[in-house]
Amino acid sequence: MRTLPLSVGFMPLVDAAPLIVAHELGFAEEEGLALNLQSAPSWSTLRDRLILGQIEAAHMLSPVPVAMALGLGGLPTQLDALSVLSINGNVIGISNALADQLSNAAKTPDFLDATAAGQALAGLKAPLRVGVPFPFSMHAELLHYWLAASGLNTAQALDVRTIPPPLMADAIATGEVDAFCVGEPWGSITVENGGGALLLPGAAIWQFAPEKVLAVRRDWANAEDDLTGRLMRAVWKAGRWLGQPDKRTTAADILGWPEYLGVSTEIIERAFSGDLLINARGKSRHVPRMMEFYDGAATFPWKSQGAWIGARMAARFGLDRAASATKAAAVFRSDLYRRHLGPLGADLPAASKKLEGALSGSTTAATDSGHLILGPDRFFDGQVFDPSHPEC
Repeated sequence: MRTLPLSVGFMPLVDAAPLIVAHELGFAEEEGLALNLQSAPSWSTLRDRLILGQIEAAHMLSPVPVAMALGLGGLPTQLDALSVLSINGNVIGISNALADQLSNAAKTPDFLDATAAGQALAGLKAPLRVGVPFPFSMHAELLHYWLAASGLNTAQALDVRTIPPPLMADAIATGEVDAFCVGEPWGSITVENGGGALLLPGAAIWQFAPEKVLAVRRDWANAEDDLTGRLMRAVWKAGRWLGQPDKRTTAADILGWPEYLGVSTEIIERAFSGDLLINARGKSRHVPRMMEFYDGAATFPWKSQGAWIGARMAARFGLDRAASATKAAAVFRSDLYRRHLGPLGADLPAASKKLEGALSGSTTAATDSGHLILGPDRFFDGQVFDPSHPEC
């Protein structure tokens, strides 16, 4: 098999692991690919490099391809989500001043209690300045969903600011924002530097949120079917490898190299294990399913996930919810996933959409060849999203 070069962009985050592992441990080479991994300074830069053809594929926020399909931001280019790279992985942090304010009011919530944490923030009188890595991100969608359901008038009381992930710890330490939602390791870096504390994991808001996807331009996928398949297989094999707990230390060692995250292995391992240090006093908590790369069909691009993102964006930006959900569902390419990964033995659910938020525990689901076990996917407020009725 002839080895072909492929340029792939990523942001320095733990959930870029499938691409980094695919390159460093030979899964890309097995598929005849020589990945040229390129770190980006911001999500807007990474998106634009992909749109302009400077890179062929990218580690991407799952709402970005949806935003492009809805005509929100950037040049009008159709992007596709070939597979989900990771589930969950975000944390919500607050400044030391805000942590003290909650403590003095005896409103410090349990770290896994999204209802109590949301009500505590909603009870604050001043507008809340919150940093997110990008306007079209799971961070922004989870924050708006969670705080609105907790009683906060997000249109009036939420001042959302865009800050690249590696700069988030500085932003909260210097008082630029009161709180943030960011991917690891940048929340843990905040705690490590003493600039703030962690309030809640994103998984407490939605237990199975599709955080990052493997994104390409649709015209490229149509023109380069063979390369698309090779890339999807290499990344899927890396995700399967990452799903083994005994590989975490090796993965953390690799991600810590200067060309990737440049962060200590110990801090990166917190995200893999879910054992987070949540404040500078040394308090720690375990987060179930903090970050998933493989288990529970984590990599399958459910069209219902895309529809949920589209419906939420439509509500925020004043678009038609049903039409937006339909366009968004088409971005999640379960058809390409089935075609390119089925021969490898990947779990292929019998359906490409499901009720989102309906599973409170591990559940058996039918597949093309038998069954698989899906993990819990509940929203904190018990809501269930039916992709057949996205307007509800």
